[in-house]
Amino acid sequence: MKLLNRQTTTNKQYTERIIQFGEGNFLRAFIDWIVWNMNEKAGFDSSVVIVQPIPNGMVETLNAQDGLYHLILKGIDKGEPVYNTQLIDVVSRGINPYTQFEAYLKLAENPDMRFVISNTTEAGIAFDSECKFDDKPANSYPAKLVQLLHHRYKTFDGAEDKGFIIFPCELIFENGRVLKECINKYIEHWNLDKDFSNWVNKHCAIYSTLVDRIVPGYPRETAGEINIKTGFDDKLLVEGEIFHLWVIEAPETVAQEFPADKAGLNVLFVPSEEPYHERKVTLLNGPHTVLSPVGYLSGLNTVRECVEDATIGAYVCKVMFDELLPTLNLPEDELIKFANDVLDRFRNPFVKHNVTSIMLNSFPKYKTRDLPGLKTYLKRKNVLPEGLTLGLAAIITYYKGGKRGTDEIVVQDDPKIVDLLHSLWSTGSAEEVAKGVLAARFIWGEDLNEIEGLANKVANYLTDIQEKGMLEVVKDMLRNG
Repeated sequence: MKLLNRQTTTNKQYTERIIQFGEGNFLRAFIDWIVWNMNEKAGFDSSVVIVQPIPNGMVETLNAQDGLYHLILKGIDKGEPVYNTQLIDVVSRGINPYTQFEAYLKLAENPDMRFVISNTTEAGIAFDSECKFDDKPANSYPAKLVQLLHHRYKTFDGAEDKGFIIFPCELIFENGRVLKECINKYIEHWNLDKDFSNWVNKHCAIYSTLVDRIVPGYPRETAGEINIKTGFDDKLLVEGEIFHLWVIEAPETVAQEFPADKAGLNVLFVPSEEPYHERKVTLLNGPHTVLSPVGYLSGLNTVRECVEDATIGAYVCKVMFDELLPTLNLPEDELIKFANDVLDRFRNPFVKHNVTSIMLNSFPKYKTRDLPGLKTYLKRKNVLPEGLTLGLAAIITYYKGGKRGTDEIVVQDDPKIVDLLHSLWSTGSAEEVAKGVLAARFIWGEDLNEIEGLANKVANYLTDIQEKGMLEVVKDMLRNG
């Protein structure tokens, strides 16, 4: 088996035009794959220099393979299973700024550099007052970026055409706005000159984006088999689902420079990413949050099992199509297509997604993903959505703990929430449990008992689940709803 590098395989060389903060699985399975497609199909001619955002990372392994790695995409496309393997050759090199700070700053001196892309996790875009301009490097991602921008500003004497186009991919709503605020905080905190501030704000464009692709990561169970098939010892194998979506809140001029849409990719340049963010959270994360306790308490273990089960699958569709979809404000045909794509993703035969992993921090998830839909549905229909209400009762039941058959139910959440549920369930009263949970302002930020009829309906579901079992309650709800 051969080592994977640019001497042992056929590959292309491209112009270094993109700086990427982050070398993790997601960026390599999503962004770098998109760049590969643009090079192949739209003549983009761009390679990526990866900057390791934290002291410990994978840049050394990446450089040992000359930036090369195989991406395995799996999933359902138009109802058919898909499995393909592609050598991604767009990464030219990696830099660890903690040991190569001068090489890091030198990236700003390249006149061809145009784009900055990042995914440093939700915690990555944050202001840290302990960071200093003279640090080599500053610790936080926004601080590192200001150091790079300042060096570029000085190198090109504030040239208007040398600003960067910046795409943050962290899963934060309005991530572009948040990143820009952090950048300006550092400029002010470090007392950098006003002309530099004006250059950043006028000639560097920071656009909010929404990314969507499930990336399980390194395929430990099948890596040996994959390497035998490719003939290379690839230590950076990465798996992703076939579905992808990137929404970029930017004008058409940016799409002309970054022609992802012209490469046949599901990349949308839009006036606002808000409705797409809301769509994803509502139609993907929302059903996830309620199908997990309902499915688990019905005896199922994975998302795929839930969707393919006759009863729980019907429940998922009811929540998704009848209750959540009508609360959104995008065109109905577009929403239906997205929802069906989500169902295909849930059915992915190549991804084993345990519902118990989704149960982590269920109450905060329900608050952000399902409660807005419940309120909007009630406002528009003048009746509570049965599926979403049952989903809340299922979460409350799951948090009672105990066992499902021989399996111990392990509740993971804020200890304050866990203690509250333990105390409420000890009363033995479904009504007290429902009212107590709904009254917890530290969870909801409000008293949900003020939603007419909600406490009574949740209490009734709690009683029915205890007496009949979850599966029978779901069947009753579907028959009556």
